[in-house]
Amino acid sequence: MLSGADIGSLSPENRLSGPDRAVLFLEDVMTSTLYWLQCGGCGGDTMALLGLEWPNIIEMLELNGIDVLWHPSLSDGGPSRQKELVRALVEGELPLDFLCVEGGVIRGPGGTGMYDMSDFKPKKDIVAALARRARFVIGVGTCASFGGIGADGVVEATGLQFHKSRKGGFLGEDFISSGGLPVVNLPGCPCHGEAVAGTLAALQAEWPLPLNEYNAPLEWYGLLVHQGCIRNEYHEYRVEEVEFGRRGCLFFHLGCRGPLTHGPCNKLLWNGRSSKTSVGVPCMGCTSPEFPQPHPFFYTRNIAGVPIELPEGVDRPHYLAYKGMAAAAAPERLKNRETRV
Repeated sequence: MLSGADIGSLSPENRLSGPDRAVLFLEDVMTSTLYWLQCGGCGGDTMALLGLEWPNIIEMLELNGIDVLWHPSLSDGGPSRQKELVRALVEGELPLDFLCVEGGVIRGPGGTGMYDMSDFKPKKDIVAALARRARFVIGVGTCASFGGIGADGVVEATGLQFHKSRKGGFLGEDFISSGGLPVVNLPGCPCHGEAVAGTLAALQAEWPLPLNEYNAPLEWYGLLVHQGCIRNEYHEYRVEEVEFGRRGCLFFHLGCRGPLTHGPCNKLLWNGRSSKTSVGVPCMGCTSPEFPQPHPFFYTRNIAGVPIELPEGVDRPHYLAYKGMAAAAAPERLKNRETRV
């Protein structure tokens, strides 16, 4: 089994050189195909995926029987190779199982898509053509999922099936791939590489993949970032911090959005070791459809010291009563910051 990253090591006579040869090659050595298209984004999701430790990215692809037809960071073919590959996929000469889109779909200026071109064609048109052929379409990262940073800007970015929290996006709210699923969104800025690998493995193995209201797998996006945060006890007793570098909760004053945001950050530790809140950095809510927020980071908007946005499922009267009692009952070890995080 060879992954797309290994194609460059083949001798020239054994490399893919056209649709007929490609079909023969694929039949011989792989089970499913993957095409990775970078649209309007920074490439951070690719960098996170490259950081997979075990299995690493090559092992992950081989173990799951996935052949990368194209990835801008892994493939060694030039523009002509990519052009021929896209043509063969669009015309059905090559099968396409996984279309992974990284970055928002750029529609500007004026809906033309000419701000983001490939082979003199708007990438948005390539996305549309490949999505019609793909068995599964995956939005990798918040930009591909919801539009991200460029969603309200002049580039007219949008997500594949959502524009921020509103369903629709580029492909439309009724889009269903040939595999029977809507776009599978994997938000994050960047998306954790293990979420990408796990989603590919589940789809390849035809395991059930329940999705939430934003088409993100519940396995990784069914919990709040707050769940698993090592500062939880400080939060429950409302031991608050107003400056960085201490052990207390960052939600009440320093802008942490962990109690408001669904994501795997304290389940899938970065590099298998840590997360933002573990090292004293507030969650920025990067998996949320409305990211980036329209108000400053590292600051919690409040009224009389009570956050305007409360944890999910909590109403204000009960919150005020409960947190007042909790703060009064806080153990001395927490007040003195003696419990390590």
